[in-house]
Amino acid sequence: MFIAEGPKVVDELLQSDYWVKNIYATRDWIAQNTEKKIAAIEITDIELGRISALQTPHQVLAVVERKQPAAVLFNNQWTLMLDAIQDPGNLGTIIRIADWFGIKNIICSEDTAELYNPKVIQSTMGSFVRVNLSYQPLSEVLEKANVPVYGAVLNGENVYTSGKQQEGILIIGNEGKGMRKELLPFVTHPVTIPRMGGAESLNAGVATGIIISYLLA
Repeated sequence: MFIAEGPKVVDELLQSDYWVKNIYATRDWIAQNTEKKIAAIEITDIELGRISALQTPHQVLAVVERKQPAAVLFNNQWTLMLDAIQDPGNLGTIIRIADWFGIKNIICSEDTAELYNPKVIQSTMGSFVRVNLSYQPLSEVLEKANVPVYGAVLNGENVYTSGKQQEGILIIGNEGKGMRKELLPFVTHPVTIPRMGGAESLNAGVATGIIISYLLA
C-alpha cells in the first residue's frame, strides 16, 4: 500500500484503475465529493495533521494498493530510462513531464528513488496514474532493445538540431554523476543541451523536459 494526499492527487486516483482502500477526509472535502465511488472516513483537521506526511495537510488522504508494472514495448513510441535519479522531487517532476508529452513508460535503475515515496507521489500531481514505471537492470533492457538509444551527456550532438524522432529510449543519468559508464556503449545518439551561460549543470527534471521537447515536438 501507499499514501496519497490532497484533492488533486486523490481525484486522479479515483478516476484511475488503482484500488483505493480507504479515504480519510475533512468534512469540507466530503461535502464537496458526495458522488465519489468510495465513502470517506471523516476526520478532523488535527487528526489529518497527525497522519499526514505533508507540512500543510490538505483535506484528504488516501490509502492505495500498489500496482504491478506492465510490460514495456519499445517500437513506435518513446521510453524514458532513469539511471540513479535519487531525488524524489526530480523523479516526480520527470513523471509529470512524461505524462505531459504522452510518454507512457519509464524504466528505472534499481537505485532510483521509489515511486511510492510520498514526496514522489505528491510532486507528480497525479500524473503517476498514467505512466507505467518499473525498476529493472538497465543494461539487460538495453541489450534487448531494438530502437535508437539517446543519452543525455556533456559532449553529444546539439539536441536543438536533432529533429523530431518517432521512437527511441532516452537515458537520463544521476543528478551529480551522470550516466553510468557501462550504459554508454548502448547509446547510439548522445545528445547535449548547449550551454550559453555559466551554470555548471541543469536539474535532471529540467534537462529531461528540454530534451524531450526537441525530440518529440
